[in-house]
Amino acid sequence: MSEPLFGCIEAGGTKFVLGVARAHDRVLRTHRVPTTGPRETIDAALAFFDEAAREWGAYTAFGIASFGPVDLDRRSLDWGRITDTPKPGWSGTDLAGAFGAAFDCPVGFDTDVNGAALAEHLWGACVGADVATYVTVGTGIGGGALVEERPLHGARHPEMGHVYPRRHADDRDFAGICPFHGDCLEGLASGPAIQARWGCSLSDLPSGHEAHAIIASYLAQLFVTQQALLSPRRIVLGGGVMATPGLIERVRDEAARLAGGYFGTPDYAALVVPPGLGDRAGLLGALALAQRAAR
Repeated sequence: MSEPLFGCIEAGGTKFVLGVARAHDRVLRTHRVPTTGPRETIDAALAFFDEAAREWGAYTAFGIASFGPVDLDRRSLDWGRITDTPKPGWSGTDLAGAFGAAFDCPVGFDTDVNGAALAEHLWGACVGADVATYVTVGTGIGGGALVEERPLHGARHPEMGHVYPRRHADDRDFAGICPFHGDCLEGLASGPAIQARWGCSLSDLPSGHEAHAIIASYLAQLFVTQQALLSPRRIVLGGGVMATPGLIERVRDEAARLAGGYFGTPDYAALVVPPGLGDRAGLLGALALAQRAAR
């Protein structure tokens, strides 16, 4: 009997990262395509997987870890679709159906951050943690949660980037850029929000610039909120904004200050950590979803 072959898709707002894998340590081939229109992007991905299938054979299952919002309710006629996204042209796009139909196999489908949380639980920074969260801070802000090895769903899925933080004392006038909520966390602390406010990325600003303290404050508020609601043993913090030197340390210090000792005395350096899988967390999350679909 041949080894299972999995198609893996990290469907991001700027690019789709594609992979063909046997296991998390046996990724056979990867490829990236820009996220343009739905038809063009999906067709490019289908062509990649079709070519790979001619070399390695039929797929056992696909896994898709997607930008959102998405419909994760298996009872819904819209399961596997992107829903009311602000990304032009993508609302209503059927991702799971496109790949399941093309390759006649089951599809695992979840948010990109839930997938990354699952991958970090299996192979990365969250091994052994019964409750863990994964937050990405980049073009947007998203968060996924894992409770007893299961990604957290519900009426839809967590939308951690759309909580409303307490405004920083030095940041009262910026309206925020979220088209739905204005000054939610994503509207204030995402990469585009930083660019809109200060004209460059956070990493390009001097270390003493007020922006570093302001962004750390907003992110720290999310993590203290997670402690209050979910009591995670690990919070993994990824995304392009987090490449800013010193930012994760600022976030840890501010979270400890805001918590005020109420949640015990956790070691914030052990609680809030970078991805153990680096930039592979999203693609390996898709692999984990494919493996679960196959079972």
